[in-house]
Amino acid sequence: MSNYDIKDINLADYGQEKIDWAYRNMPVLRAIEAELIEEQPFKGLKIAVSVHVEAKTACLARALMRGGAEVALTGCNPLSTQDDVAAALVKNAGMSVYTIHGDSDEEYINHLRMALSFGPDIVIDDGGDFAMLLHSELKSLTKDLIGGCEETTTGVHRLNILEREGKLLYPVIAVNDARCKHLFDNRYGTGQSVWTAIMATTNLIVAGKTVVVAGYGMCGRGVAMRAKGLGAKVIVTEIDPVKACEALMEGYEVMTMDQAADKGDLFITVTGCKDVITSEHFAKMKDGAICCNAGHFDCEVNVKHLSEMAVSSKELRKNVIGYELKNGHTVSIIAEGRLVNLAAGDGHAVEIMDMSFALQAQSARYIARNGKNLDKKVYMAPDEIDNRVAQILLNTHDISIDKLTPEQEKYVNSWDF
Repeated sequence: MSNYDIKDINLADYGQEKIDWAYRNMPVLRAIEAELIEEQPFKGLKIAVSVHVEAKTACLARALMRGGAEVALTGCNPLSTQDDVAAALVKNAGMSVYTIHGDSDEEYINHLRMALSFGPDIVIDDGGDFAMLLHSELKSLTKDLIGGCEETTTGVHRLNILEREGKLLYPVIAVNDARCKHLFDNRYGTGQSVWTAIMATTNLIVAGKTVVVAGYGMCGRGVAMRAKGLGAKVIVTEIDPVKACEALMEGYEVMTMDQAADKGDLFITVTGCKDVITSEHFAKMKDGAICCNAGHFDCEVNVKHLSEMAVSSKELRKNVIGYELKNGHTVSIIAEGRLVNLAAGDGHAVEIMDMSFALQAQSARYIARNGKNLDKKVYMAPDEIDNRVAQILLNTHDISIDKLTPEQEKYVNSWDF
């Protein structure tokens, strides 16, 4: 039995059912897992994983173990941990798991430390919290670290800053930037899972409402696209003029958050930045306005500002807190401003995470094989990894695509026609 710190080992049976359901619907990861079992690329290696602890993540962690790794798993968000899944991994897989749903900030950081304490050779990060510790109080653990993989836009952004400043201590594969990640996970995964969580949590209709989407990156595109499809009027706020033009040409209204504040019924932040919605915006909002966050950290909607402004607050519905302001208006926050699709839902659809975690498994294998020869930089996932995921997915749908003839290959690869 592994070392662990979880809520209740007796929750394992239901957690295992959830893992089994996810696994049967992850054919791409299953195909990669079969290769890992045969090759054993992680034999003798330790892998620390900080990702949302739910059923799809469990399938990735098990695949790494079956490829020979010793795995320590922790969460990357205190409200996204599913305690029954954590229990199943401890009881049935013998995995070291350190996470409990609803961890305080201090408990959350301590669980990150516990997962890193066994001295990993490879880290798989989601948001850069492992990287934060490994570049501060736990620097000593990077001495023998082969490398890492990063799952999210926010985490890659942090790592790029470290690289630019010459402070990055190990090579990292930016799994987030793989085409099969940002084109599908960020757009279709976020687009669907955010709205699934919002609708289940609020039990309110989307059609006819004005939805304000802050940020028009790949995730914001997905959220806006699904809002439009559900019948909402969509406003996009942006700081990037090119992205703002793209939103405009997709048919959305584009304006500042200050201009949108009194127009929106529902506000969703997807920026990766702090203080996107603050006191000046809350003061302008309609009675009944709802705010939530689909970015990685809980700093985009400044809930502290809203709490300080409010004359009272109460839970209006599970995972929805209403704050009454001095003007009599109530502004509600879903999931405490944390990542709404995971803190108030099950996260991305299984088939989406099948692609993303197949990328992670292959990228970890790449690091195991090549990391010692890589410079301390952020690397794009190799094209062969991306293409392998895409081809396996097409195969599962019995889809064939065209191939270039030798003459066509010569044509596209030559400047002399």
